[in-house]
Amino acid sequence: MDRLVLGIKAIDKVNEGVGKTVAWLTLATVLVCGGVVALRYAAGVGYVWMQELYVWMHAAVFMLCAGYAFLRNAHVRVDIFYAAASARTKAWIDLFGVIFLLFPWLALIVWAGWDYVAYSWAIREISVQNNGMVGVFVLKSAIIGFAVLLGLQGLAWIGRCILVIRGREPPPAEGLSGPTG
Repeated sequence: MDRLVLGIKAIDKVNEGVGKTVAWLTLATVLVCGGVVALRYAAGVGYVWMQELYVWMHAAVFMLCAGYAFLRNAHVRVDIFYAAASARTKAWIDLFGVIFLLFPWLALIVWAGWDYVAYSWAIREISVQNNGMVGVFVLKSAIIGFAVLLGLQGLAWIGRCILVIRGREPPPAEGLSGPTG
């Protein structure tokens, strides 16, 4: 069982690092967007690549921070029965949800997105806009990154559920609720 705890901690650390790093793109998004507006209205200048850049950064934040949001239990939850449930019941509900709802959905995303992303890399896809961003293939890779990071955190969540169901305390994660009660 100690390997389970180590695995949970390792996955948490990965998503914590990615989440806190990528979250800085939120500030960059605001600054670039502000720059686009300032250039447009103050100088009458517009750059397509800048407009695409802040949209791409925004997309990267949502895609690559999903695992971090799951680690923090920050996803939307309809908890009609969940809120009043015991820690063990919550763990069973979460275990069911991850295995039968999250994982099939992530598998579908990888299955549907793999060729899409691979083709983009094969042709080194660029923006369809004149003077747009190069490297669209890098942004499209976030689709697979999303599924991998969220899937890893799903595995860690399963581990936490197993620990709770077996009467053990899962490793702490700041701001975590869910299977710990």
